[in-house]
Amino acid sequence: MWGILTMMLKGKWIVALLMALTLLSAQIIGQANGKAGPNQQPPFTSLSAGNPSLLQQTPALRTSAIVSPQSTSSPIAKPECDGLPCDYPEPHISVSNPPPVAESWPTRDRITWAANVVLAIVAYGAIILAVSTLKKIERNTRATETLAMAAADSAQAALLNAQAVIDAGRPWMLISVEPSRSVLNSFVIKATNRGRCPANVIDSMERIMIAPDESQLPQTPEFENQESNPPFVPIILLPGESTTLKSFGRDDVKGICESEEIARRIENWEDKVFIYGKVLYRELIESADKPVHETSWCCWYIHGRQKSGLVIAGAPEYNLHT
Repeated sequence: MWGILTMMLKGKWIVALLMALTLLSAQIIGQANGKAGPNQQPPFTSLSAGNPSLLQQTPALRTSAIVSPQSTSSPIAKPECDGLPCDYPEPHISVSNPPPVAESWPTRDRITWAANVVLAIVAYGAIILAVSTLKKIERNTRATETLAMAAADSAQAALLNAQAVIDAGRPWMLISVEPSRSVLNSFVIKATNRGRCPANVIDSMERIMIAPDESQLPQTPEFENQESNPPFVPIILLPGESTTLKSFGRDDVKGICESEEIARRIENWEDKVFIYGKVLYRELIESADKPVHETSWCCWYIHGRQKSGLVIAGAPEYNLHT
């Protein structure tokens, strides 16, 4: 008895399970029919058609297709909403992108990268070579500048030596003061050629001034207009020869004093008598367009009560040699 009841209960459970599977298969088929387009064929129409495409559907459909033939009863009709059961949720389809595939390094990019590396190495080497070359050029330039300066100094020394040789061979007029051999307390100012070639004396001028001291003389020698005097006659002096430029004595003091007061001041050394001048000359073989040489001179006449004297004096501007 209990065995029969157990068999009956198992059969009812099997029938209920088959009915539930059949209902689920019908719902899935209805959903597929509602989503299919007008020109599309539904996934399947009947379980008894033997359509092999059922095996390519989703797992749920394949399960329904496999289980549904075991059903022995028709599914219970339920109200539909747009071809789907009203209590069946609308399916949600998620589309996921395929995972990105890592691209391989193209050959063109590899060649470009290698070329850039080679260019960078070549550029670096070129920069190092350029810097080294510039340093060598700088060292060579400094050495060349040093040699050029040394050569310039040597050339300057040679030029000065040559000029000294030339100057030693040209005429040089020197001024000297000698006592007169014929007049007592009288002196003679002479110009003597101390050079090695003849001198052509072209002009000579002098001036007498009375001043308390040589610092009271003009800063540069000043000469009066001597156009009224006889013109100077050029003379030629051979090496060692002399010419008289000016003679001055005790008797000449009265001629330059405008009053007895000035003569008394000279006798008391309150004022001094200065005689200065210059002589112009050139070399005998030089042309007229060459510069003229000049020798300036200045003397101080010392007026004593019994004896007098004449000595070289004056600032450097009064005793020049060119």
